Amino acid sequence: MLEQFLTVPYLPFTIACVVMIGIGLIEAIGLGLGHLDLDGDVGGDMHGGVLDWLGLGGELPILIWLTSLLGCFTVAGVAIQQVAEGWRAAPLAWPLATAGALLVGGLLNTFAARMLARIIPGFETSVISSDDLLRQRATVLEGTARRGAPARAKVVDRHGQAHVIMVEPHDDRDAIASGSTVLIVRRDGARFFALADDDTFLRSI
Repeated sequence: MLEQFLTVPYLPFTIACVVMIGIGLIEAIGLGLGHLDLDGDVGGDMHGGVLDWLGLGGELPILIWLTSLLGCFTVAGVAIQQVAEGWRAAPLAWPLATAGALLVGGLLNTFAARMLARIIPGFETSVISSDDLLRQRATVLEGTARRGAPARAKVVDRHGQAHVIMVEPHDDRDAIASGSTVLIVRRDGARFFALADDDTFLRSI
C-alpha cells in the first residue's frame, strides 16, 4: 500500500498528507503560529460570503483550517483513485484526480471547518493580533539582538499562549544578550523592537 502512495497518480495526495503532518507538528511544539494573526485581514467585505462558505468566516485559526483542508483533500483524492481502480482497474491521471479532490475536499472542508470551530474551545479568545504583543515582556532565547540582526525571543500573551518572535533593540546602539528580559515597545511588520529591562529608561517604571 505504501508503494502505491509513491506512484505518480497518488503523489499529490501523498505530498498533501506530508504537509498536513508538518503543520500539525508545528502546532504541537507550541509555536502558536495558528493563534497569531499577522495582519492577515482578508477582505472584510467578503466576510459572511465566500469566507463563510469556505469555513473561514469564524475564528478558526488559519493553520487549523489549512490542516483540515489538506486532510480532506488527501482523503478525497485517495478515495477517488480507489474507486477508479475498482471501476476501470487503473487510477485516474493525477491532474484529473487532483481537480476532483479539490472540489470534493473543498466541500468536505466547509463542513469540517465549521465543526472544528464549534468543538475546539477557546479560539474566540486566543486568536490575537500581533499588536497585542506590544507592551509585553519577552525573553531572548539565543544570540545577541542588534539593530539589523534580530534574535529569537519568546513572549507569552494574555491568554498564556507562547509565541516566538524576532526582536531587535529599540535604540540603534544597544545590544541585547541571550537570556535578557525585554519590554516590546513597537513593531515593523513581523519584526519587534524592545528595550532591555536594565535600560535606564525602564528603571523608573
